[in-house]
Amino acid sequence: MAPRQKPTIRQRRFGAELRRLREAAGLSAPVAAERLGADRTMISNIESGRFGISEQRLRRLASIYECDDTELIDALAAMTGGRTKGWWDEYRGKIPPDFLDVAELEHHATSLRTLQTAHLPGMFQIEEHARALFDLFIPALPRLEVELRIAQRLARHSVITKNPPVEYRGIIHEAALRMQVGGRLVAKAQLNRLLEESERDNITLLVIPFSAGGFPMAGDSVLYAAADSPHLDTVQVDSPIGAVFFDSSTQLANFRRRLDAIEQVALNPIQSRDAVLDIIRDL
Repeated sequence: MAPRQKPTIRQRRFGAELRRLREAAGLSAPVAAERLGADRTMISNIESGRFGISEQRLRRLASIYECDDTELIDALAAMTGGRTKGWWDEYRGKIPPDFLDVAELEHHATSLRTLQTAHLPGMFQIEEHARALFDLFIPALPRLEVELRIAQRLARHSVITKNPPVEYRGIIHEAALRMQVGGRLVAKAQLNRLLEESERDNITLLVIPFSAGGFPMAGDSVLYAAADSPHLDTVQVDSPIGAVFFDSSTQLANFRRRLDAIEQVALNPIQSRDAVLDIIRDL
């Protein structure tokens, strides 16, 4: 099997968890490979995401590492084998890989939590809103790339409507709701779309009003993607240089606490809908 030249975040996430299990067992990579009966470089290649591994070998490694967390082992086993291409792969090499990593995380997540303070959630953006955002880039993006980014962003909505749909809980600051990206009419259409989405049984939208004042991670854009095992959760945060991903147990616990704290200052779902309606009336 040829090594992967550019492993995805999910592939690297799989390898990182195996590295944690190995280190917790106090084994070096060469020793682990020897016990597995594999080439001495195999373990390091798996842990970097460059090589995949079969479910059988994964379970053997778990035994070698004396891991008895059945939930974690089963979740890792579900990530093994040949990589199945997702709809996002048709955009590979055409738009930034961060976009594809986020789509892959969303697709495989058991639930999603987001925080948006300046922008609206990507999976709910209408075409006109997304186009207006991408047209703001300096220097300007090539027209073809703009169209590809828009198409990929619209396709992310499929995670909400698939069977079974993912549970989504989104926190949006009032500033993001009042920003008239694309002009008044586009902003109005976009907010109406948010209201429609909030009526789905698997969607909870919470608004942070200006009156709430300060809160943790103010100014950030955060995606918390939960997995079959909490050990495999992943957080993505936007930054000026692209997406940044976090997956250590301490980092994950801190993000959960922060998101919980932020929800305490947000309006409840009914109040949040009323707040969005008030903003629409002001447009």
